[in-house]
Amino acid sequence: MEYFMAVCKELHFTRASEQLGVTQPTLSHQIKALEIEIGMPLFDRIGKKIVLTEAGKILFWHGTHIFQSIQSAMEEIHELQELKCGKLSIGVLKGELNQLVSALLLSFHQQYPNIQLTVVGKDDIVDGIIQNEIDLALAIVPIHDGRLTTVPLYEEDLYLTVSHRHSLADQQTIRLEQIKNEPFIIFPKNYQCRQQIDAAFKLIDAPLRPIIETDATESILNLVQAEAGVSILSKTLLHMWGNDQLRMIKIENPSVRRQIGFVYHKEKYIGFAAQQFIRLLKQTIADEGLGSSDRA
Repeated sequence: MEYFMAVCKELHFTRASEQLGVTQPTLSHQIKALEIEIGMPLFDRIGKKIVLTEAGKILFWHGTHIFQSIQSAMEEIHELQELKCGKLSIGVLKGELNQLVSALLLSFHQQYPNIQLTVVGKDDIVDGIIQNEIDLALAIVPIHDGRLTTVPLYEEDLYLTVSHRHSLADQQTIRLEQIKNEPFIIFPKNYQCRQQIDAAFKLIDAPLRPIIETDATESILNLVQAEAGVSILSKTLLHMWGNDQLRMIKIENPSVRRQIGFVYHKEKYIGFAAQQFIRLLKQTIADEGLGSSDRA
């Protein structure tokens, strides 16, 4: 099965044999033996290319779950041995949630120096979890996928963000209709936070037409501070950034609101490292007051 999974991932016998540290004839022989046992071919060999057959796709799907279960079993066994070490990969939607996770990295490393932590910015965290590329993800929820477990953490509004010198800076609240013609500097369309904003503007029949789109958070904040335009950003980002040259104005009719949570594969064991990261994340959320007063 290890040989089969390696060929599935590489779709190339030579590369797979190099990864496994065996000769190509040995690998081919083992795959052929597996195909004989299965009773059906697992790969179609078209010239120098290989692709999974329908039987191969079924076996690959089950193989992925088998190896996830083995990995989870080993993690549980290691914890019984009180090993406070290991690896943890955290997936974060690109954009504003990166700021929240980044703030935890130093504290987590100081408390657990023997745990190797990897943070991955991904547009599609579901695929990352299903493919076992990431252990845990912080994302906008709910995510409707029966393979995943979703645990809500907090809710928050997105705010109109302007320079402290802007004509709207003293406003506490504002209707979305009032700002539809403002010059927006905002995240690109493939970002989930942007998609929520676009959906809100669609409700008032006023498509959002930004003057600048960028995935660079610091650029958005600096441009807004310099009065190049306005933006709509989350409470998470604005609190973590802590810039007194910017003003947050609550949007109404309709508001732009979202729920943040963590997501993991329902068949994956949430080990010591993940549990401690979640604990630290919840502590940071409480310390920052995120989601606690948005409805006030």
